[in-house]
Amino acid sequence: MLAIALVTMLVAGCYPEVGPTSVPVLAPVAPPSGTTTNPSSPSTGPLGPNVPGIYWGAQIGDQYTGGHPPWDMNAVTQFEAMTGKSASIVAFAAPFANCYSGCTNYTFDTNAFENIHQHGSIPFFSWASQSLPSSLNEPNYQLRDVTAGTYDAFIRDWATAARNWGHPFFLRFNWEMNGNWFPWAEGVNGNKAGDYVAAWRHVHDIFTSVGASNAAWVWCPNVDSRNQFTSLAGLYPGDSYVDWTCLDGYNWGAQNGSWDSFDSLYHSTYHEIVDTIAPSKPMIIGEISSSETGGSKADWITDALTVQIPQRYTKIRGVVWMDVFVDNMDWPINSSASSKAAFGAAVRQSTYAANRFASAAAPLRPPT
Repeated sequence: MLAIALVTMLVAGCYPEVGPTSVPVLAPVAPPSGTTTNPSSPSTGPLGPNVPGIYWGAQIGDQYTGGHPPWDMNAVTQFEAMTGKSASIVAFAAPFANCYSGCTNYTFDTNAFENIHQHGSIPFFSWASQSLPSSLNEPNYQLRDVTAGTYDAFIRDWATAARNWGHPFFLRFNWEMNGNWFPWAEGVNGNKAGDYVAAWRHVHDIFTSVGASNAAWVWCPNVDSRNQFTSLAGLYPGDSYVDWTCLDGYNWGAQNGSWDSFDSLYHSTYHEIVDTIAPSKPMIIGEISSSETGGSKADWITDALTVQIPQRYTKIRGVVWMDVFVDNMDWPINSSASSKAAFGAAVRQSTYAANRFASAAAPLRPPT
């Protein structure tokens, strides 16, 4: 089935912090509902003071049922059976078009979004202005083509269908733009400085023009603890064009030559965003996982989900786990009995919101 084959390719967008070793494909997303908690005010959560409500969920592979969510929601059910809790977010992704044989645009998949909504969860959809097969050289999908209006009719139809569906969802558009492994990054594919923000605003303006206010726009760079990627300051579209900020980051363990804690990966980029670039915005993690090789994955999960995120990174109000076997990596939570147990114990804390969002309304705010 085309949708399944597509997702299989899209989830290959998990790249080491230092960048991929081969040309990648892609992945995108959007934010939660409720009243924003002031990080400076105490909370009565089980993990201590200053604990806000947090959305949680995953992009789930075909290892459970042979099918991918949201087309096969039985995979979500099996994933939740392992965790002992229902997910408040289900993630999936698509590019603009499939150009393997001719070019066919991927229209808004109402059934896929509705499957997640009926489950009581919020769709986290990653959307990329490119085509398959993915390449760093896609001359028909340069950022300036988007800004010039080449895809306006398609974008308008997609946004109108999203509006007509009517429920809130996260829209992670053209993520990890500060790297150099996707064709929408500046410095590759003929894209120049300033093109990223212009394209983002152009697409956002189309959504606004048709009244698709149920899309929560998620701006999602890659973590940059080694300060080697494109500066974020020139890539931020502006507060009026962004609803949630976001970060992607993985502990690649032995494959990347070092065992990186959550704090060592996220600290510098997180503080650049929440202290300087977008201090008024909530943040969500769009992609995260840890390898088993080089350290204890179970301990890494416990530290990230029960200490770092809820107690020290209080602007993070959502977490999307990459529960997919890809790039020969052991990202899913059941890569070992200990990691599965650690993950389940963490998300079963009342801090993490279950699937109670079938009646959620836009705009998506953090859960309380």
